[in-house]
Amino acid sequence: MSSADRILVIRNRDLVPLLPEPVQAAEQPWSGVVLERHSVKPMEIPEHEHGDLCLHLQLSGDSDFEWWTEGKNRVETTAPGSMIVLPAGTRDRLRWTGPSDRLLLSLKSNEIARLAEETTGSPEVNFSPQWSATDSGLRNLLMEMGRQVHDGWPLGSLYANLLSLDLQHHLLRKYAGGAYKSPVIKGGLPRPQLRRAMEFMNEHLTTDLRLDEIAEELEISPFHFARAFRSSTGQTPHQYLLDRRMDEAKALLRHSAASVGEIAVRCGFNSPVNFTRAFRERVGCTPTEWRLQAS
Repeated sequence: MSSADRILVIRNRDLVPLLPEPVQAAEQPWSGVVLERHSVKPMEIPEHEHGDLCLHLQLSGDSDFEWWTEGKNRVETTAPGSMIVLPAGTRDRLRWTGPSDRLLLSLKSNEIARLAEETTGSPEVNFSPQWSATDSGLRNLLMEMGRQVHDGWPLGSLYANLLSLDLQHHLLRKYAGGAYKSPVIKGGLPRPQLRRAMEFMNEHLTTDLRLDEIAEELEISPFHFARAFRSSTGQTPHQYLLDRRMDEAKALLRHSAASVGEIAVRCGFNSPVNFTRAFRERVGCTPTEWRLQAS
């Protein structure tokens, strides 16, 4: 795993990983986000500075930890579900007194600044450090991201992009000092744009589409496209694309002799396992079972 794929901090003027090698390392299909899972032993992290916003979600363990920042010092009592939210520019030192499993996520400052400017007119975002946050919405988002990484992103880049957008909206709503209000998109996409979006997705059923690729085709931002598409159709772009892939898979299962593995590739899935999982969740049975029932 290269340093570019790690959560990095500044320590003694050097850019170094925040924690040792993670338990799980995998290529991740999103921009500006890095997620790592760690089993942390009792340890101290020397003073360092965060160049990007950093989140910790504690998955297991209930030992106290101690932090130092800006002349302040405190011991926090933790439990599974406890979270730390540290904005870019935070300079701190940490000490864990016991073992824990945790998800760590970093988010590039320019990503969240871009969304803030698009939705509020200003890229300025002021977060305050949160050393013991309890936030079920943020916890659920991070847990879903962790599941997707663990499973090899079976739902693809489009779903990854939507999760990243949801994360940024949540952070802005909850931790940007109350100045952010998520705008309401009224009226959805104009009919020509909606038609082109659907055509584009149907033309690329075999590829792992990214949200920004579809938005670029329409010459609008990913944020506006995701919200307006849902307003128009009642579905997220990911849900629509998955429905279309299931329709295509059923047609191939019924009318061709292609194997399940071949159909998986032709419908944009990166493995037969991920295709079978998605098909079962969406249709209620495996592709092979469906083919037998339809014959």
